[in-house]
Amino acid sequence: MGLVKPIAGVRGNAVDPVEWRVAAGLTDYGVAVAEMEKVVAGIAEGRAAERVWLVEHPPLYTAGTSAVDAELLATDRFPVYRTGRGGRWTYHGPGQRVAYVMLDLRQRGQDVRRFVVALEDWLIATLAEFGVCGERRNDRVGVWVRRPEKGPQAEDKIAAVGIRVRRWVTYHGIALNVAPDLAHFAGIVPCGIGGHGVTSLADLGWDGTMADVDAVLRRSFAEIFGATGPA
Repeated sequence: MGLVKPIAGVRGNAVDPVEWRVAAGLTDYGVAVAEMEKVVAGIAEGRAAERVWLVEHPPLYTAGTSAVDAELLATDRFPVYRTGRGGRWTYHGPGQRVAYVMLDLRQRGQDVRRFVVALEDWLIATLAEFGVCGERRNDRVGVWVRRPEKGPQAEDKIAAVGIRVRRWVTYHGIALNVAPDLAHFAGIVPCGIGGHGVTSLADLGWDGTMADVDAVLRRSFAEIFGATGPA
C-alpha cells in the first residue's frame, strides 16, 4: 500500500514545523512518560509545538490498556510499567528506536485510525529505504516482514505501534527494532500475538548505525506528516 495523503499540521495559512528531538543515551521510562504528559498538555493548551522525540530505553516491558497478565512470561526479568497507551505487552531496550509522536489531531483531522495508518506507512517507508519490505496485517498490529526461509507462511514482527490520544493530542508512538537483543522478547507474548517471531534490521543483515536510521525516519516523516524543525 502506498503512503497516505500527507496530514501536515496546517495552522491558519502556514504549516508549523514539528520539533524533532533525539535523546542521548538511555532514557528512563518514567521520565519519558512524564515529559510526554507535559508536552501533550502544552500542545493542547496552545503553549507548545508538536514534537517527535526519539529515544532508547534500558530493557523493560510495558503493558498497554489491553494487556493480559498471562502474556507476561518472565515476571522478574526486567522492570514492568503499566501505561495508558493502546495495545498489549511490548519490550523496549537498547538497539530499538522508540519514537514518541506528539501531534495535534485538531489541526490534522480528528481521525485516530487514519493517524495509526500514517504511522504504519511511516515505518514501511523507512524500512523500504533499507531494502526491507515491511507490511501491515489487518488482523495483527505492527509492521511485519515475510521470512520465507523459515517457512512458506512465516512472518516476523519488526516494529510496533501503540498510541494514546488526550484532548486530540497524540502521544506514545512507534518502536522499530534496529539491533536489539531479540532474546529479550521471549519474556512476553509481543502485542498478544503468538505463533510469529520478532526480527530487526540487524537480524535481516543490515549493518548500519542508529544515526542512519534516524536520518531516514526524519526524511520519511516529513513526506507523510510535514516539515520538521531544527533538531
